[in-house]
Amino acid sequence: MVQFIFTDILMLSLGAVLYLMVRALPRITEEPSEKKNFLDRWAHSDVPEKMDAAFNVFLLKFLRRVKIFVLKLDNMLSKELRKIKSEEKDAKPIIDFKEIAGQKKDEDQAEE
Repeated sequence: MVQFIFTDILMLSLGAVLYLMVRALPRITEEPSEKKNFLDRWAHSDVPEKMDAAFNVFLLKFLRRVKIFVLKLDNMLSKELRKIKSEEKDAKPIIDFKEIAGQKKDEDQAEE
């Protein structure tokens, strides 16, 4: 219970600090700097957004192709596993547990 109270006090104090910071925020003004280097001009231009859009299109197409490849590979492996499983099934003789236990012999003798 004490830990809960301390946690509440911590959260309330954090909220109060954030509230005071938000109230003081409008008073802070940003001074525009006239000196803009190449990176600042490039970051504020449309080039990064266009590069991001082109990368998203490329990534979407690439991931779709990878998905199709993985699905084809999965189908191929499933077919191979079915072949192996059917071969094993055909090769194994069916085990008759009644014969092993001797019950089948007893039933044959009872019929005679």
